[in-house]
Amino acid sequence: MAETPEVPFPEEQCPQTPPAAKAILRRVEQPAARAPSARTRTARLAEGGSLVGRSRPLAEPLYQTTVWAFGSGDDVDAWYEGRAPGTHLYYRNGNPNMASLEAALADLEGGESAASAGSGMAAIAAGFLAIVGAGDHIVADRACYGGTTVLLREEFARLGIEHTLVDATDCDAVRDAMRTNTRVLHVESISNPLLRCPDLPRLASIARDRGALLSVDNTFASPILMRPIEHGADLVTHSLAKYLGGSSVAVGGIVIGSRGLIDGARARLVRLGATIGAFDAWMALQGMKTLALRMEAHSANARAVAHALDRHPGIAAVHFPELPGHPDRAVVGRLYPTGCGGMVSFDVGSAAAARALLAEVSRAGIPLAPSLADTRTTVSYPAGTSHRALSLAERRAIGVTDGLIRLSVGIESPEDIVTDLDRALRVARTGAR
Repeated sequence: MAETPEVPFPEEQCPQTPPAAKAILRRVEQPAARAPSARTRTARLAEGGSLVGRSRPLAEPLYQTTVWAFGSGDDVDAWYEGRAPGTHLYYRNGNPNMASLEAALADLEGGESAASAGSGMAAIAAGFLAIVGAGDHIVADRACYGGTTVLLREEFARLGIEHTLVDATDCDAVRDAMRTNTRVLHVESISNPLLRCPDLPRLASIARDRGALLSVDNTFASPILMRPIEHGADLVTHSLAKYLGGSSVAVGGIVIGSRGLIDGARARLVRLGATIGAFDAWMALQGMKTLALRMEAHSANARAVAHALDRHPGIAAVHFPELPGHPDRAVVGRLYPTGCGGMVSFDVGSAAAARALLAEVSRAGIPLAPSLADTRTTVSYPAGTSHRALSLAERRAIGVTDGLIRLSVGIESPEDIVTDLDRALRVARTGAR
């Protein structure tokens, strides 16, 4: 029987190979070891489980149990004494789905460890409480998510923890706000809802010089577009309900950092009963398998939509980090080479115009939903949802006007998104006259 001839692989023997394929072949042929890309790592998340006979499940099973059974009291003692790694006791303390989620996000963000939480706010609170106590001080970006501001103002103040809100894009103002008892500087990689982008390396340097830690909420960027630890951050948090999950079906949060910090955060989550459930952890992992592809599509669509809205006569202002007039454009060019995600905010001038638009855009096929990062495009009204707990003066001070609309751009055809928005804007303008 004749031998099967070898199929030529190097590009020199394949003159018809497309240029993109040739580039891949050149990288593959390099003798040095090459780490898998984030796109590959997300696609291969949480593969399989234990062997069942001679095979294993390709997808990780859901461990929907509240408690684990032990063979003896000695085995229980081993768990409590830390002599049984990989063993589980009770759902609040962890389970295999939580462990897989935590390992995946520690890897994607470049942290030593991660702890999963019942929500993004629980993750932020646990991260803070692992560092601060009564008499300590936190400096936070005044443009942060409204829930974070309320947490500091209402809950942490009762614990004797002080805070100062400052414009995190003004490094001199941040430096002036730091005190001798400041333990944490907290910012968002891309702020909600005005999409400001602070200079993370400079802020990390300021925090380090003052003996504080830099905490970054990376929800709007995801680890596909931004890895804050690489820029000096000590703690990174996410809301799993946003880009990581991607389909508005899983709720949870994650905090990532050094092993010591995360052990402290995990202890707070367990004591407060704020850990994530197995099903939400499992669902978030399923969503994360397409994270890299989705972030590429979200970013490209948001870019197209932002440029279209920037030329629309019915809009007073558009906030998007990649627009030429954005105040942080230089930082964006340096820290976000592959895109800034799917969020775009724009101002229609007044509360009346905003409410008219919200009604019309819902009829046009873009739902009014007080969350973000679904695969489909949605809108929200920050003054009436995420920043509702702030006073009118506080909202105006950070630029959250009565006419501001936050648009979460999905992965649909960008032409369809622009058409739906244009139709709604035109009808709303006509009705307002």
